[in-house]
Amino acid sequence: MAAVPGALLVDDVGAVGEWLRNLLFSWGLRGIALDFVLAFVAVFIVANFTLLNAGVLSVVLRRQIAFVQDRYGPNRVGPQGSLQWVADMIKMIIKEALVPNRADRLVFVLAPIIAAFPFVMAYLVIPWSSHGSLADVNVGVLYLFAITSLAFPSLFMAGWASNNKYSMYGGMRAVAQLLAFEVPLTMSVLGVVILSGTLSTQGVVLAQHNLWFIFPQVLGAIVFLIAGMAENAIHPFDLTEAESELVTGYFTEYSGMMFGLFLAVETGTTWTLAAVFTTFFLGGWQPLFLAGVPVIGWPIVWFLVKSYLVFGIIAMIRFSVPRFRIDQFLRFGWTVLTPLAFLNLFIAAGEALIIGKVWNP
Repeated sequence: MAAVPGALLVDDVGAVGEWLRNLLFSWGLRGIALDFVLAFVAVFIVANFTLLNAGVLSVVLRRQIAFVQDRYGPNRVGPQGSLQWVADMIKMIIKEALVPNRADRLVFVLAPIIAAFPFVMAYLVIPWSSHGSLADVNVGVLYLFAITSLAFPSLFMAGWASNNKYSMYGGMRAVAQLLAFEVPLTMSVLGVVILSGTLSTQGVVLAQHNLWFIFPQVLGAIVFLIAGMAENAIHPFDLTEAESELVTGYFTEYSGMMFGLFLAVETGTTWTLAAVFTTFFLGGWQPLFLAGVPVIGWPIVWFLVKSYLVFGIIAMIRFSVPRFRIDQFLRFGWTVLTPLAFLNLFIAAGEALIIGKVWNP
């Protein structure tokens, strides 16, 4: 799909990819071998970015919560505590990963690996720039919801395999939250699909060249943000690991790097939620326009700035609102959020019929 004319003259990710392809071609790589090397390099970069980004953001979260709650955060290891995540990672790597005697060993070990899998795979269809997604498939929106839904079975696996009643309760709550909020989460994006006329994530971004979808779909954006935080078990919706009644929920029995994987996934999926929100409602890599002229900047810069801004907003919410009670929270999902998602769908249908041509690329 072609980029929007005049949006930006420089496609940073696409330009780098084309340069690398030409370089490898000059070295004699052809056909399947060339495609394999390019795919390996792209997956390697994205996979390492996701893990490093999660580590860095763990420190950002801790500093932000300290600021909100008027106390100190990490401030000893590295400048202003910026290397605290490295120290934590080294500690978890060298620390023994224990498996309880009566636990289901195979399922217990597989659970954190399966939890990390969808967290990384979601980045395959997220468009970083006009030619910057690893896989611009026609059903990218469906792929995103399908792959991210795989995280909750891993939480139930962790709770069940631990042979611990608190862990088991946490796993059961994970399934309950998935059922209660999967419907409004999916329905909130259908309005975007109606206005853009495509299930391609790149197509959704291109359809926002005139107006970001957060303006005509403000209700859908609110529903998506709340339901997405609930699906990712982000505070105040972290009922799967509520310390007040479940110790730490589904990963109570985990230690070492297995525990570290769960923490990385928890922080990383928060940024993934922000990146998906940016793609659907904030124009993705599309720049700001002033008087019809695009503001100078590379697409990936715009995408990252928007995503980190949404991440900061989510962080402020999670540090400012008390935790819900599980029965109140599930009732809210079924009786409030789901009807609002259906209402937003009717609004989107009306917008598409009346002024839908505004958003057609």
